[in-house]
Amino acid sequence: MTTILILGGAGYTGRSLTRHLLEQTETKIILAGRNLEKAQALAGALNAEFKDGRVTAVRADAADAASLKAAFTPEVRGFAGADLVLVAAPTTAHAETVIRAALEAGVDYLDVQISAKKFALLGSLADEIKRKKLCFITEAGFHPGLPSALVRYAAAQLDAIESAVTAGYLNMGGSKLPYSDAMDELMEAFKEFQTQVYKNGQWTKVGSFDMRKFDFGGEIGARNCYSMFFEELRPLPEMYPMLKEVGFYISETHWLLDWVIAMLVMAGLKLFPQRGVRPLGKLYWWGMFNLPKPPYRLELQVQASGLRNGKQAKVRASVSHPDGYELTAIPIVAFLLQYLECSAKRPGLWMMGHLVEPVRLMKDMEKMGVSVQTSEV
Repeated sequence: MTTILILGGAGYTGRSLTRHLLEQTETKIILAGRNLEKAQALAGALNAEFKDGRVTAVRADAADAASLKAAFTPEVRGFAGADLVLVAAPTTAHAETVIRAALEAGVDYLDVQISAKKFALLGSLADEIKRKKLCFITEAGFHPGLPSALVRYAAAQLDAIESAVTAGYLNMGGSKLPYSDAMDELMEAFKEFQTQVYKNGQWTKVGSFDMRKFDFGGEIGARNCYSMFFEELRPLPEMYPMLKEVGFYISETHWLLDWVIAMLVMAGLKLFPQRGVRPLGKLYWWGMFNLPKPPYRLELQVQASGLRNGKQAKVRASVSHPDGYELTAIPIVAFLLQYLECSAKRPGLWMMGHLVEPVRLMKDMEKMGVSVQTSEV
């Protein structure tokens, strides 16, 4: 039986991951974090609910290599050492410590973090990962994670794909979630914000950005959307030689958040890259949850075109959920269903959206509560 250690298992994303894993799989789970009492309390509650004793807890600090080594390798209350380390905690600042600890322990690895520095480090270790016959997965979750999977899903509906534009609508207004360290990590990601898209058969210049009107349909309707780059998009033109246009765009939400607060955050992080993270994060957090109007949900959509049976055809596919933590966790668990069966477990460094089989991914996400819609336009 596979044992998955979730670093940050008692956090919002970690809780969602754990619950879905218990419902969908037979894996054993180790909840790991700095607050052992909190992790133990959650493990006890889940064991009482699911009544099979598959959850335990251990203390692990992402900044402390010794604590990670102790958590990854020995038996924990009769549990075998971890087979997979799933990083669900906002610990990007300590990504190298976690990654090297997983390599040393000889365990597989998956993260949900956005960081150019982390991605570059993993790339530099790709040969060692493959040589040790480990499976390391990065760029997992909602975005990044689903954009490339949706492009591949659309491509599976066509004989040849020529254009695939993805767009995200993120409106978490109306929620009363407390500020968390995850927002600090989002502020760090703002420092690395890129806006490239692939147009007319080539990538736009670094630093340039693109804006387009994107019709989500239904309650959301047409929205102005602004380009946002993810590394998972870069290999797609090579994977699909007829692809001439691909990119990700983020929807507008509220003029004050988009054009005033976001601009203040960008400028503030340049002026105060360290001291500005928490106060600017709190300002942006307030705007996210208080300014936008309904509909309150997260949606990711792809609009693709290409050839089917020698004729032009268009495909639209979308995934949505009212809870951002759920829409982060569910795609990962749906991917892990394939990993646990070994169809998506291969030696080397992978991005989730490239390794997963996309048609089954959508079906499994739908079973777990994600709304999945597919139509021919």
